Amino acid sequence: MNDLITIDEARRRVLSAVTRLGDEVVSLTDALGRVLAEDVSSTLPVPPFDSSAMDGFAVVAGPAAELAVVGEARAGHPFPGVVSPGQAVRISTGAVLPEGADAVVPIERTTAVKEAVSVPESAPGENVRRAGEDIPLDAVVLKAGIRLGPAELGVAASVGRAELKCAQKPKVAVLVTGDELTEPGAALEPGHIYSSNAYALNAQVHRAGGEVIQRITVPDDARGTRDALEGALEADVVIVSGGVSVGPHDHVKPALRDLGAEERFWGVSLRPGKPTWFGVRGGTLAFGLPGNPVSAMVTFQLFVRPALAAAQGAAADAPRVVATLERPIERNPHREQAVRVHLLQSQNGPTAAPTRDAQGSHVLTSMVGADGLALIAAGEGEAPAGERVEVELL
Repeated sequence: MNDLITIDEARRRVLSAVTRLGDEVVSLTDALGRVLAEDVSSTLPVPPFDSSAMDGFAVVAGPAAELAVVGEARAGHPFPGVVSPGQAVRISTGAVLPEGADAVVPIERTTAVKEAVSVPESAPGENVRRAGEDIPLDAVVLKAGIRLGPAELGVAASVGRAELKCAQKPKVAVLVTGDELTEPGAALEPGHIYSSNAYALNAQVHRAGGEVIQRITVPDDARGTRDALEGALEADVVIVSGGVSVGPHDHVKPALRDLGAEERFWGVSLRPGKPTWFGVRGGTLAFGLPGNPVSAMVTFQLFVRPALAAAQGAAADAPRVVATLERPIERNPHREQAVRVHLLQSQNGPTAAPTRDAQGSHVLTSMVGADGLALIAAGEGEAPAGERVEVELL
């Protein structure tokens, strides 16, 4: 294996190879999780008119008085007249404030008197939502590059947008290698295991905004590996789990080389995830991830996820926080470690606690409930309890 490179250098090489994908128009109902490719501005103020914040009576502000009730304003059904001093209009929350009125008295503060209502003293603006109070006219409400969640879609709808320009989803092929792999639900033969990587990586791709167009199990032979990769390399991104080391049944690297993929690195100073491979063929990014399940998930987070984000025009860097180690962690003398941790809040900020004492690359349950990866620098001895470390959030 070549000299190992740092996590940061591996990320730099990955991101330098990413090409931003094109854009497409997406309906609001289909836009959840997509990356916005345009700034969205309001073509109207929100709310578009002065409205009532309460059920009650719209009045001309003034001292306590008994007022004649001259009509009603309901949401979607404005009062057609003008309110004068000495008059009140029954009003519902969200209804247009009638012309002439400048305050709303909540119904619970009033007393009905035949065809009139008794109201306490009121001041101009009480319980009134002003036009544009949430969003002024022409304001930029959503910026290009954000990932659209429920609130963002609600804001887009509130300014009248039925469609949004979004980045295309990267088309991703997920390949897992191994004669021993069995689909969940089938009976296990001797020496076989269930194919967990296929499902974990598939889910990670979807969470990162990609579209899995192929999910293939590849046999441990040179011809089968080459044939599977030849078709997969038509995707925007190819992810192969396993088969990237130097054993007699590791056929991924030779197959990628024979198919014209240019190696950009092989080997990262990382535990777990040392034998990670990355290369390009034309506009296709190819990732050879380790076969151990934790290694595959960790290297996806650190290298593949940033590429998928950048291809969509989103920020490539995952959020990180600085946290205090809850207990000591043995350092690796030669490689940085990505330790799966829970984050706990304390008076002095977040505290990072390993999800499990067993952090081997085969212990997939160490990923369950993990909030992030604590990045522990290489060195001798321990990273002591109380040391502050960076944690990349999952």
